[in-house]
Amino acid sequence: MGKKIFRTLALLIVPFVASLFIRLIYLSNKKVFHAPETIGDEPTIFACWHGELLMLPYLYAKYRKTPHAKVLISSHFDGMLISKTIKYFGLGTIEGSTNRNAARVLMQGIRALKDGYDIGITPDGPKGPRHEVADGIIAMAQKAKAKIVLVEMKPTKYWQLKSWDRFTIPKPFGTLNYYSTSPIDVREMDMQEAKKVMKEGLLKHEI
Repeated sequence: MGKKIFRTLALLIVPFVASLFIRLIYLSNKKVFHAPETIGDEPTIFACWHGELLMLPYLYAKYRKTPHAKVLISSHFDGMLISKTIKYFGLGTIEGSTNRNAARVLMQGIRALKDGYDIGITPDGPKGPRHEVADGIIAMAQKAKAKIVLVEMKPTKYWQLKSWDRFTIPKPFGTLNYYSTSPIDVREMDMQEAKKVMKEGLLKHEI
C-alpha cells in the first residue's frame, strides 16, 4: 500500500517539478544549434541516445513551432514519469519498447507517422545496451517511408548519472550544444548498414 501511495504522489508531483527544472536549465544556459535551418514538413522520426533525451523538447521546438509528435516511452514506472513530464511540452507518447511488445509498438508508430505525427525514439532504450541501435527504428522508418533526423545534446557543464545510459543532466550557466542531421533516408539500406549509419551519426560529438 505504501509503495502504491508513493508512486501515486510521485506521478502527481515529479513531472511538474521536472518540467520546471528543464525550463530553468534551458533558460540559464547559452544555446548553440549546429543544425539545418529546416528539415521539411513531412512526418519525421527524431532519434537520440537515451542518456541525452532530457533537453530534447527544445530541439524539436526549433523545427515544429506547434508540437505534433509522439515519443516512444517504456511502460515502466520511470517511463510513466517521463511520459507525464513531456506532456508539459505538448508531446504525446506511445507506450512500449522495440524490445518488448515490438510488433504492437511498431504498428502504432507507423500508424502515427501516417497520421502526420513526428515520432521520437531512443534507439538504445529503454534498457540498453548503451549506444547500440535496435532494429525497431529502422523497420519503422522503412515501412512508413519516413526519414530519420539524428539528434545529439552536448552540454559544457553537466552531471552524469551512474545508470546504464550514463544519463546526462546539464548544469546551469553553461552552453547547450544541439546537433542534428538533415533527414536521412534508410529505405534502400539493409538493416546493418542503416544501424551503422545511425550509430556513427549519433556518436560524432561524444562528451
